[in-house]
Amino acid sequence: MKRTLLFLFFGAVAGVLTALPAASQVNPEAAPAPAQAAPNRYEVYAGLAYSRLRQVPVSFSGLIGGKVSLSRDWGKYFQLIGSGDYYRVGTGHKTLPNPGNPSIYTFLVGPAVHATLYENLSGVFFGEVGGEHTGGEKMTPSISFAGGFGGGLAYDVGHNFAVQLTADRVAASFSLPNNTSQLGYSTHRTWNARATLGVVYRF
Repeated sequence: MKRTLLFLFFGAVAGVLTALPAASQVNPEAAPAPAQAAPNRYEVYAGLAYSRLRQVPVSFSGLIGGKVSLSRDWGKYFQLIGSGDYYRVGTGHKTLPNPGNPSIYTFLVGPAVHATLYENLSGVFFGEVGGEHTGGEKMTPSISFAGGFGGGLAYDVGHNFAVQLTADRVAASFSLPNNTSQLGYSTHRTWNARATLGVVYRF
């Protein structure tokens, strides 16, 4: 009897010691999944930009400057974009005796649709409205209502960064330089083609 009780005692102790390591193991299916990073909601875009100059006759054919924009995602495909541009360095028609000293700045906002096209490549199409000022040439009005449309391609180089090329056409209406009251300061709508190459930062 004593021998039987001794065997039962040692058997119980061995069973407890075997169960402890097994209980300490975590079921892989029950383990919590690693937390995913929150999706980026904002984009800052900055780059070197070019704009045609059709509202100032007998001057440069275009101006070089810069562009900065801020975008906010609304869902998977839609964005709201606000941008500012400034163009000052003249290019083209430099042989003219007096090309003047024109400059352009614009402030535009509008909706956009964007989507992944292939792996790291994505595309965007946008509309925009706002105002445009042509400086250095005494244009009338000082700031014209402006609007247009455009699109672009972006290539991701990391989770937060991308290289992006965009192009758009923006319309505005200014009178001819040095217009007179006899002509009623009549305005002429022009369309300027523009392009920007820059870097996107997402956060």
